[in-house]
Amino acid sequence: MASLSTAAGERASIEAFRRDVLDASMDALVILQFTAEWCGPCKALNPILDKVAADYADKGVRRVAVDVDKNQTIAAQFRIQSVPTIYAIFQGQPVADLTPARTEPQLKQYLDQILAQLPIGAGAEAAGAADIEPLIEAAQAALAEGAYEEAHRIFTALAAEVPERMDVVAGIARALIGLGRIEEAQGVMAGVPEDAKDAGVAQARASLALAKEATPVDDLDGLRARSAAAPDDLALRYELAGGLMARGDHDAAADELLESIRIDRTWNEGAARDRLLKLFEAVGLEDPWVMATRRKLSTILFS
Repeated sequence: MASLSTAAGERASIEAFRRDVLDASMDALVILQFTAEWCGPCKALNPILDKVAADYADKGVRRVAVDVDKNQTIAAQFRIQSVPTIYAIFQGQPVADLTPARTEPQLKQYLDQILAQLPIGAGAEAAGAADIEPLIEAAQAALAEGAYEEAHRIFTALAAEVPERMDVVAGIARALIGLGRIEEAQGVMAGVPEDAKDAGVAQARASLALAKEATPVDDLDGLRARSAAAPDDLALRYELAGGLMARGDHDAAADELLESIRIDRTWNEGAARDRLLKLFEAVGLEDPWVMATRRKLSTILFS
């Protein structure tokens, strides 16, 4: 009966080890300490290990102690010759021998080096960020190409993963603006903090401002003809620029605004220049088109 009881206890210990160490290490780093009740150095290490494990818990670290006298099969599997013996376990395998570390700073140095190389805790966040960046680039490229449905799809999917990323939220708004869904874009941007400094947020806000004032024109060709017949009518040029922007023709819109500035930069309190600067911000201040058009503006202003 005693042997049956011992066998049952051993099975329970092995099952607990599988659950608390092997299974847990699939997505965490387990500090596995082999110890014994009679081991003085083990007792001295316990509070240090407890503190370090608590400090690193939010980074995906947990601690498990195994008494070698009560878990002889497990100790034999790990070929434990002395205690304390301490391993770092990840995905069921020892990835480092922590036994030489006997102080808190030494243990933390070991853990920092290990975690930097494994996809857990801060490492997982970095890996996640690395996975997300190509998707953000793809969504931005879709925006630049006018593929607003595709950009909206990608940015919306990303928002479920990284809702705190303001560039992703702004990307959704910009895609909606491109699709003509202005009120939805306004709703999205309403949730963005006023002090958000992200460049994408600035672009989205400028795009929204332009969308509100750049009214689509039903007979754009007719308006173009009237403006050509009255080249000094800056109100017509301003209306034409708005219609062109509403259609997404930034080149033609910028040409009209630049010509208006050349004729009279002070017209309507500099409205043409203000609209052109909003267009720059909506497209992106680092965009090659913006930099080239800005040079044209400087030539007019300083000639």
